[in-house]
Amino acid sequence: MAAQETVEHKYVYDFAEGNKDLKDLLGGKGANLAEMTNLGLPVPPGFTITTEACKAYLATGEEPDGLADQIAAHLASLEQAMGKRLGDPQDPLLVSVRSGAKFSMPGMMETVLNVGLNDRSVQGLARQAGGSGDQAAAGGADRFAWDSYRRLIQMFGKTVCEVPGEEFEHALDDAKRAKGTRNDLDLDADDLRGLVDAYKRIFLKHTGREFPQEPREQLDLAIRAVFESWNAERAVVYRRQERIPADLGTAVNVVAMVFGNLGSDSGTGVAFTRDPASGAQGIYGDYLANAQGEDVVAGIRNTVPLQELEKLDKTSYDELLSYMARLEGHYKDLCDIEFTIERGKLWMLQTRVGKRTAAAAFVIAGQLVDEGLIDLDEALHRVNGAQLAQLMFPRFQLDHEFQPVAKGIGASPGAAVGKVVFTSARAVELAAEGEDVILVRRETNPDDLNGMIAAKGILTSRGGKTSHAAVVARGMGKTCVSGADELDINIPQRKFTVAGQTVTEGDVVSIDGTTGKVYLGEVPVMPSEVVQYFEGELDPEQTDDALVKAVHRIMSHADAARRLAVRTNADTAADAARARRFGAQGIGLCRTEHMFLGDRRELVERLILARDEKEREAALGALLPLQRADFVEIFREMDGLPVTVRLIDPPLHEFLPPLEQLAVNVAVAQERGEDVAQEEALLAAVRRMHEQNPMLGLRGVRLGLVIPGLFAMQVRAIVEAAVECAKSGVTPRPEIMVPLVGAVQELETVRAEAERIIAEVTREQPVEVLIGTMIEVPRAALTAGQIAEAAQFFSFGTNDLTQMGWGFSRDDVEGAFFWRYLELGIFGISPFESIDRDGVGRLVRIAAEEGRAARPELKLGVCGEHGGDPDSVHFFHEVGLDYVSCSPFRVPVARLEAGRAAVETDGSDSR
Repeated sequence: MAAQETVEHKYVYDFAEGNKDLKDLLGGKGANLAEMTNLGLPVPPGFTITTEACKAYLATGEEPDGLADQIAAHLASLEQAMGKRLGDPQDPLLVSVRSGAKFSMPGMMETVLNVGLNDRSVQGLARQAGGSGDQAAAGGADRFAWDSYRRLIQMFGKTVCEVPGEEFEHALDDAKRAKGTRNDLDLDADDLRGLVDAYKRIFLKHTGREFPQEPREQLDLAIRAVFESWNAERAVVYRRQERIPADLGTAVNVVAMVFGNLGSDSGTGVAFTRDPASGAQGIYGDYLANAQGEDVVAGIRNTVPLQELEKLDKTSYDELLSYMARLEGHYKDLCDIEFTIERGKLWMLQTRVGKRTAAAAFVIAGQLVDEGLIDLDEALHRVNGAQLAQLMFPRFQLDHEFQPVAKGIGASPGAAVGKVVFTSARAVELAAEGEDVILVRRETNPDDLNGMIAAKGILTSRGGKTSHAAVVARGMGKTCVSGADELDINIPQRKFTVAGQTVTEGDVVSIDGTTGKVYLGEVPVMPSEVVQYFEGELDPEQTDDALVKAVHRIMSHADAARRLAVRTNADTAADAARARRFGAQGIGLCRTEHMFLGDRRELVERLILARDEKEREAALGALLPLQRADFVEIFREMDGLPVTVRLIDPPLHEFLPPLEQLAVNVAVAQERGEDVAQEEALLAAVRRMHEQNPMLGLRGVRLGLVIPGLFAMQVRAIVEAAVECAKSGVTPRPEIMVPLVGAVQELETVRAEAERIIAEVTREQPVEVLIGTMIEVPRAALTAGQIAEAAQFFSFGTNDLTQMGWGFSRDDVEGAFFWRYLELGIFGISPFESIDRDGVGRLVRIAAEEGRAARPELKLGVCGEHGGDPDSVHFFHEVGLDYVSCSPFRVPVARLEAGRAAVETDGSDSR
């Protein structure tokens, strides 16, 4: 028992004690530092404080018992390994304190570098750094030491004590202005010493205390700040955006500092083992000489391509390439690596499976299969439907009229057009009004997250492929161009100038995240090559397009592996044809009420308001041939595939004149003395039929039972169309779906009439017609065993099932209060977007199990919006449905996710 208690209360791990599989406990950064240490790579010594310690601290506001002693013990071991003491005035050990959650959250939580520096140890650091000729050329050891000290005060002040970061930035700008420069490196030791004094005054003004001089106090406060940053607003927003659970906590990594800002023989960089934008193999990354790591990520100075390092330090370059190859082979994936060179010595500071664009995800997965590192099941696991949806977005259609005014780095692909905004707040404001916006910044920082989410694209004048803007944009699938340094951006005046032109807030620009080009005005777009592939316009065997080949290969494996069929929601022949090209295996929802819009609305209005049987028969007689013609076209497009036709389900307010407007029109006409007898009769009828809540009123099966002949007309139109098609050589497979059934007696009544009509119409030309129902009323789900006795199939209408299960009006709640529910964490995502597994999902599970128990051959599908949602598709696979149905454009997404669900839960023999 004592040993068990020791394990449970072990809050600190040395790097040598962990491995890459302990991400839940050590976070991604800590687990990967441990893995690199165990592989023998040059990792600075350090230790990791676990996510369990973070969760315990956040629960109580106090460090858990034993944590302080464990930190002290591991710190002593670190000091012994380095031969230095934390904050020693003569030869100080300095450490970095970094966050590291299970899932990468770039820039969302806190980092503090150079912990251990104070007014005395800064002198020791300068002595420690002395003696290098390179250092003298770069401004001397004193410059390095004071630069490190000002960074500590700036980071510590902002991170730990919530001092406004812009005050430090203003002080730095003032120092550069006084020196007559725009470059940080032009500030000498005296300039930086003065900057430290300015920073201290800022710290004192905002905190009421002097900057802490005790190194262990700095360390403890920095650790607490990292813990608390887990619940910082930007981290919460990012987790919500990326669907990361809120209860994971973050680990804290305490690592011996190595310095890239010691002179021209030092530097820092980020490397990718493949291009994270395209997936192409090669050497990709950024390097910045005489800098610390945060300078690269923050994008405060423009970097040079990683290949330039070969000219600056070939030994370190070759060593880095060997480590990159080793890590990619070990992780069997694209690796994102941070490194520092300290006077010619290479140190590996971090590795992780790198974030990539949607295109790169597919291309890299295919490459790794070819290289024998993974199989096709794993390749399918490495991509997802959200990425595929991104690849189906359009791209720019350029001609000679469109000339770029600037070119930066294509950091995250896509074609984005929108109005220029210069602040995150303005981006959020305009996006809420329905405007497309491009967020323009010198460089982004974590506080810009809300604006980045709201924007269609991000454009920065600083930074590279590894800047904050680039990494976050790639993770979110947002178009991004970074490092467009031709832009002279003036945030206070909300404008930028480029190529002699001034662009102010509200002007439209277009940015290409693939080429990095920036255009003034709106550039037209064209379909993506992936859509052209799905449309059959690009042959994957004939094209040289690596992306199309990769998509085709993975989609083919998904289709071979999946158990779920994928149908489409389509109401017209054109939609049906497109969906079939996209791989749909039938129509899961044909909404007949959509066929009554436009010129036909008057016929439906006449039917609903008919005063006697003669008027009703006349309206039905006019509608029958129109309906029949519609179904003939659809059955022909879906030759040989099932077509589920939902009988009319209109909330009456969608087909009747608005009561208020009609009353006003009649009153105005009466005031003018006009003859309004007909209008008065219509008004009386509309008042009679008016409902307070039409979504819960006379619709679906209820309307079919109340208006004699309505469903009979539709059934006849469907079956006559099927017979006509069958006679012409088409193979129709109609399925008639009765909507909004809550009791088996409703379905039995409709079915009896439908079977009579089917028998009559198919007497000479047999056609098999299935009759089933939509499960969209909670009572139907709970009495599914009874309803299955009268139904040959169920199709779950999860839109209405969610609406009635939650008691939400889906037409109203999104804008009314969902934003607050998301903000409070009551929802991680709207239940209309992704199925609520615990509530609505349980109704689906109950209905599926009890329906199949009563009728084992019962066909089960879903036709609500959830049919195209990736997470929901996995749930429907688990529940045992036969198919999902979604809009034509989302058919490929559902096919991919159905394949992923199969290999992830069932396994697949396909390789």
